[in-house]
Amino acid sequence: MLEKLQIVKQRFDEVSDLIIQPDIITDQKRYVQLNKEYKDLRILMDKRELYIELTNNLNEAEEIIADGSDAEMVEMAKMQYDEAKEGIPKLEEDIRFLLIPKDPDDAKNVVIEVRAGTGGDEASIFAGDLYRMYTKYCEGKGWNVSVVDLNEGTAGGFKEIIFEVSGDDVYGTMKFEAGVHRVQRVPQTETQGRVHTSAATVMVLPEAEEFDVELDMTEVRIERTTSTGPGGQSVNTTYSAIKLHHEPTGMIVSCQDQKSSHKNLEKALKVLRSRLYEMELAKKQAADSEKRKSMVSSGDRSAKIRTYNYPQGRVTDHRIGLTLYDLQNIINGDIQKLIDELMLAENTEKLKASDEHI
Repeated sequence: MLEKLQIVKQRFDEVSDLIIQPDIITDQKRYVQLNKEYKDLRILMDKRELYIELTNNLNEAEEIIADGSDAEMVEMAKMQYDEAKEGIPKLEEDIRFLLIPKDPDDAKNVVIEVRAGTGGDEASIFAGDLYRMYTKYCEGKGWNVSVVDLNEGTAGGFKEIIFEVSGDDVYGTMKFEAGVHRVQRVPQTETQGRVHTSAATVMVLPEAEEFDVELDMTEVRIERTTSTGPGGQSVNTTYSAIKLHHEPTGMIVSCQDQKSSHKNLEKALKVLRSRLYEMELAKKQAADSEKRKSMVSSGDRSAKIRTYNYPQGRVTDHRIGLTLYDLQNIINGDIQKLIDELMLAENTEKLKASDEHI
């Protein structure tokens, strides 16, 4: 373990030196990457110091116990020995997880797109429930949520809603939500009291920085229109809504959330960049056999990942076979326990993969 940590320390010293170099500071992309790496390595360095301290304590205690000449010292040494013996395995486990190579995208902000699937009005209502669930969860974590575009359902909820989330390690947390979510409940419109199954698709795109995707603006046609729907006179009469047509892919991105045309354009470009970046990412994941084998984040948008069953008050995550009888709290934004279990499953997979490579 100490040999591995020594390699990490060399890299930490190297990064510490690099981030104060003037040429690195002026290279924004490199500087941001190195700063993030520095923060991650700092956590490992703290664990390394604690590990060294505990192993030293263990060795010291063993020597005092073996000597046995001072009964009082032996008593203290036994306590020190037990403490170190108990702490070291737990610390080693923590360090092993921290040594798993991190996905550089995990630190990114995200663009989330929730779309109603099969199930008509009920699917739109469910898409609205999911949006509310994510909003509450993100706000609880101190993240910022900002709507880009929405298309309301006829009986409430949304046919589709696109929103940005910014904060710390957002993609690393929210990526587990991508896929098809299914709801089983009696719709408000159902007179016979029968349980219906509806679905909504969630896409989680890592937000692409300008230097991640070189966007050729000559290939983007910008259309300015007046906003539709609620928003007051000024929003609906000025040409502030933006629609981008990306000619090479046929992608269309709309944004009409802000009163300012400039701000809507900025948001729409962010979504377009993120979609293009995610397309490249999907290709990379398909080529990467380890990622493709992963149960947890397969990247398959058509995969049914979770079922919310109202009559039984349960939520089942199909990727890890986890069922929780806590539907009301979960749909109100308490999804951390699901995410924790998914993260643990993915880290365990990664750990197995890295052990196989050693």
